[in-house]
Amino acid sequence: MYLEKSRLNGKTAFITGGAGGIGVATAEALGEAGAKVIIADICEEPLDKAGAALKAKGYAAATVLLDVTDPDRVGVVAKEMEAEHGGVDILIANAGIAWPDTPGEDVSDELWNRVIDVNLNGVFWCCREFGRAMVGRGNGTIVTVGSMSGVIANNPQRQVHYNAAKAGVHHMTKSLGAEWGEKGVRINCVAPTYVDTPMSNTSFDDPERMPIWMDFTPMRRVARPDEIASVILFLASDASSAMTGATVLVDCGYTCW
Repeated sequence: MYLEKSRLNGKTAFITGGAGGIGVATAEALGEAGAKVIIADICEEPLDKAGAALKAKGYAAATVLLDVTDPDRVGVVAKEMEAEHGGVDILIANAGIAWPDTPGEDVSDELWNRVIDVNLNGVFWCCREFGRAMVGRGNGTIVTVGSMSGVIANNPQRQVHYNAAKAGVHHMTKSLGAEWGEKGVRINCVAPTYVDTPMSNTSFDDPERMPIWMDFTPMRRVARPDEIASVILFLASDASSAMTGATVLVDCGYTCW
């Protein structure tokens, strides 16, 4: 009974930011569990490579070009997915950007709007458009990707724009969980620590930051993409059927101190 709760056979999952890092690992995790995976990203070349790699591993996979900051395009894609795939059962709102170490007093309007647009607005546009169809069917599961930075203020880097966006994702998730709980749609959030992905690992050789980050981390290491994907799989499956509106920290213990 328990293992079956993690199966996703017959399900269709749509993953934003699916061309690399956590997105690719999540596509593999959900594909291994039996789901058909559709990965979306803004850049065509890495998207095509990721899609080909997933198919080569035997997963049922498709790709879609998508800029999550364009709400009209998100709406069109959501409708196309309903028509082409008979509905999206699982949405993983993973697309995001990191732009750390800018003092608050130096954050320009352009920078603030860019980070908020991708990391918060884009998540909401996807939840709204795909969630609308799920609510209409009375069934669906959404996992948003927040960050431990939505819970704490990082040190030593200054990133008020990123932290505020991720905190917004956490509370948006809680709010939609409350709204949609009785409508058959669950939505939860995963909040990772520093993860060994191309977006983050260029900072791991930093002689100033890395020792501080590890001093704050009880496990004395960063996380791997597959470790985040495993939690996303749990939240996307019936193994977490009594959960909605929750934010699950996957932070190697960072927020313990």
